[in-house]
Amino acid sequence: MKTRAIVLFAHGARDPRWAEPFNKITERLQSVLIDEEVRLCFLELMKPSLTDTVADIAYLGFKEITIVPLFMAQGGHLREDLPKILAQLREHHPEVKFHQTSAIGDAPELLDAIAQWVINTTRS
Repeated sequence: MKTRAIVLFAHGARDPRWAEPFNKITERLQSVLIDEEVRLCFLELMKPSLTDTVADIAYLGFKEITIVPLFMAQGGHLREDLPKILAQLREHHPEVKFHQTSAIGDAPELLDAIAQWVINTTRS
C-alpha cells in the first residue's frame, strides 16, 4: 500500500485549458513514481483545492504528504497563503507529516531548461 503522497500545488485559472500542462506533469510523475500517490490541486479558480485534496489523501490513510508548489517565484501566495493553509491542514490532520518544497522556479535546472528552450526557439 502506498503511504506517501506528492501534491502538486498550482495557482488555478478560469480557463480549464490552463491546467493541461499541469495534468501532463501529474500523469508523467504518477507513471514513474508508482509507489507514491501523485495529485494535482489548485489555490483558486479550479478544483480540487489543497484542503480537499489533503482531506481525501488523509482519508485514504496516507501518513506523509509533500506539497510541491508549481509556482515560478516565492510571491505572496507562497509566503502568506500557503503557510496559513498548511497550518490549518496540520491542525485538522495531526496524523499526517507534511513537507513542502520550494517553488519550482527556485530550481536552477528548471531555469536552465527554460533558458535553453528560449535559445533553441529563437535561433532556429
